[in-house]
Amino acid sequence: MQYRTIIRITGLLMGLFSLSLLPPALVAVIYKDGGGTAFIQAFTLSLFLGFILWYPNRKHNKDLRTREGFLLVVLFWGVLGSIGAVPFIFSDQPDLSMTDSFFESFSALTTTGATVIVGLDSLPKAILFYRHLLQWLGGMGIIVLAVAILPVLGIGGMQLYRAEMPGPVKDSKMTPRIAETAKALWYIYFALTIACAFAYWVAGMDMFDAICHSFSTIAIGGFSTHDASMGYFDSTAINMVCVVFLLIAALNFSLHFAAFTRRGINLRVYFRDAEFKALILVQLVLTGICFATLYHSGIYDSPEETLDFALFQAVSISTTAGFGTESFHVWPLFLPMLLIFSSFIGGCGGSTAGGIKVMRMILLLKQGSRELKRLVHPRGMFSIRIGNKALPERVIDAVWGFFSAYALVFVICMLALMAMGMDNITAFSATAACLNNLGPGLGEVASNYASIGDGAKWVLLIAMLFGRLEVFTLLVLFTPTFWKT
Repeated sequence: MQYRTIIRITGLLMGLFSLSLLPPALVAVIYKDGGGTAFIQAFTLSLFLGFILWYPNRKHNKDLRTREGFLLVVLFWGVLGSIGAVPFIFSDQPDLSMTDSFFESFSALTTTGATVIVGLDSLPKAILFYRHLLQWLGGMGIIVLAVAILPVLGIGGMQLYRAEMPGPVKDSKMTPRIAETAKALWYIYFALTIACAFAYWVAGMDMFDAICHSFSTIAIGGFSTHDASMGYFDSTAINMVCVVFLLIAALNFSLHFAAFTRRGINLRVYFRDAEFKALILVQLVLTGICFATLYHSGIYDSPEETLDFALFQAVSISTTAGFGTESFHVWPLFLPMLLIFSSFIGGCGGSTAGGIKVMRMILLLKQGSRELKRLVHPRGMFSIRIGNKALPERVIDAVWGFFSAYALVFVICMLALMAMGMDNITAFSATAACLNNLGPGLGEVASNYASIGDGAKWVLLIAMLFGRLEVFTLLVLFTPTFWKT
């Protein structure tokens, strides 16, 4: 294990991350809200700690292989999430405890969107901007992780994207090709953010809100600058902009890379992709069910208004964004629970969305169908195919293993919350919301997580990390085999 190389890289990451603390300080100067001091203090501390880690190990620059890759990925999220909590700790408004500061930071960086802050409308602009910036940076990290790194590490069926991702890495080493991939993804991510901010501004948001919400939309994070979330704007145009860009961000970024190349635009790439078609089908079915149920219940005045609320909330929850036009938990019958369950599907692999991912769900359904065929034809040979490509059994096994581990982590976290005195509905929905990186839940956590105990917040923080790191990346560190030389 190349520990000193890992420490050197961690120090560099902290140094780079410290730069993200300067824009909120600049926002504080522009709006004269008095919130800049905490960010300057956090910047100084982060830069100092990064230098301490980097300088003694600056000459250690050896190749990293799979085992180091797992550890580095976990350190990336753990260390940066911890550093991200420092401005909240130093800030007077909001006045957060240590636990709440870590919860808010990890929720932002993992793009979960669960918040412990009440009174967003009265917060300094610097803090509001910082929360969204954390989500945006976390979203970029997720894309690089899912498209460039996890396929190399072979996590839970992510090998599927190894042949499709830009600049595929063919060996087990972390090579410069990952840097090339990350650069291409960065351009796409940045361009989508600019387009989203412009669309929000044209639709009626002011520039500050447009920039902040574009950050949290493209990252599928769900943070807002207002307690009422998207409901604050009361605008169908803004809702539709949000829906369109959530769906774009929920697609595999490898598809965007393939569709927009130097040779021109090729939109047929999307329609040939099985995961894209499945995602759109899920959204149409969910919207249809929500619309029919709400229209029959007569909650809204017109079919148009009903469709607006149904479409927005179905897309927002199922893609694990968690934006709200109103509190979906008060909707009638089974709709709140249906939407929570839809977040388990999430978006496509290689996107900023959370959940199990659409492709894994497709493979689980195909595997179930194959087992039924085997019961009828015991001697039959049936392969699982995506398009015209037969998948190796190793990928199917990895998906089943991932699903089992995901379910196990879910049950353990939910039981831990119930052991702390949380009621069943709150424990179930809070675990689902944090493990799926969704944010809002039901019951006590329908609006925010401020009222739950500190112990429960740490359990949910761990659930966020498990969900964001595709379970196995974090779970493997707890195995004795990983640490044996």
